[in-house]
Amino acid sequence: MTSNSTNAKKHYEVTKADLPLHCPTPEMSKWNSHPRVYLPIEKTGKAKCPYCGAEYVLIDFDPNHAGGH
Repeated sequence: MTSNSTNAKKHYEVTKADLPLHCPTPEMSKWNSHPRVYLPIEKTGKAKCPYCGAEYVLIDFDPNHAGGH
């Protein structure tokens, strides 16, 4: 994941290495962030933060192995 110190982006591409996914991510500024919320992205490859509306896409998503099963 690329750095976003201002938390201004609304679309993020993540990989399995970023899981478990939470918003804000470790790269985001903490001083102007909402509380951490974990996002269930493993089953569909997409997730949206209920606080800030940021959309996340799992770029190495495999629908045949969704959810790690």
